[in-house]
Amino acid sequence: MAHEAWMLLAAGLLPAILRATAPILLAALGGLVSDLAGCINVALEGLMLVAAFFAVLVSVQAAHWFPGLAPVFYPWIGCGGGLLAALLMVGLLAVFHLEWGADLIVAGIAINILAAGLTVLLMASVTGDKGSTASLDSPVLPAVHVPGLQDWPVLDLLLNGEQRTGHHVLLYAALLAIPALWWFLRRMRWGVWLRAVGENPLAAAAAGIPVKRMRYLALLLSGVLAGLGGVYLSLGYLSLFQADMTAGRGFLALAAVFVGARAMRGAVVASVLFGASAVLATQLGASRIPPQLIYLLPPLVTLLALAVAGVRRRRAGM
Repeated sequence: MAHEAWMLLAAGLLPAILRATAPILLAALGGLVSDLAGCINVALEGLMLVAAFFAVLVSVQAAHWFPGLAPVFYPWIGCGGGLLAALLMVGLLAVFHLEWGADLIVAGIAINILAAGLTVLLMASVTGDKGSTASLDSPVLPAVHVPGLQDWPVLDLLLNGEQRTGHHVLLYAALLAIPALWWFLRRMRWGVWLRAVGENPLAAAAAGIPVKRMRYLALLLSGVLAGLGGVYLSLGYLSLFQADMTAGRGFLALAAVFVGARAMRGAVVASVLFGASAVLATQLGASRIPPQLIYLLPPLVTLLALAVAGVRRRRAGM
């Protein structure tokens, strides 16, 4: 009985960890793709932010643009709008860096600042509120329920959540993105070219690989994945947009790439670690521990993970 109770408790925490991990994981996979092509995308935070905002705005406006369309399609239109906004933003970053020679780190920081200011400005102009879009009746993307698990309570709890209503569709998209991206990078020609460009651009160019085109592809794919993470926050994790609602998740995703030693498995594990630390911080919020210390938990876990990763790399280089 004790073993079954422990299993149910663990399975009860896992859905919460999955929900907290999904946006970090999507952005981390995007950061990994661009990093493997030799382009460190520090604008993940800003890309998530603009995608989250425009997903809400477009999903609300879709009812006015397409009055004859069934309401079930409105959040999907909003998702497309959020992804388009992220693509335009990362396209701007790519042009500044690849065409005009701007420093990628500085340009990425500028994109983050632009996204933070632009979303608040537009939100205030549309809703009159600088805090959130709570006044807008924004739809959400659906949840996916896995049927036939009633006889396996632990598995049912894990795959369908505490209320047995299923997980958000973009959570499953985050999980499916792992094997899909692995296949792209390891088995598809463009994926192999992308990694070759990151490892040795001069040799790749000598072999006839279009270096600039591959870096454009990597940055745009990075924008799509980070954008999905942002859309998940505003059309799934919550049903509205809040100022600075990404709350550093884009930076956690970037840290996951480095903690994971620029490898798929490492980035996934680091994303789960950061998601678990966020869940733990939420659980501790009900205790008597000062909230200032609780808010420090995720960044402290990040710093510790980066330190451990640095020590391991140093030892490996000896």
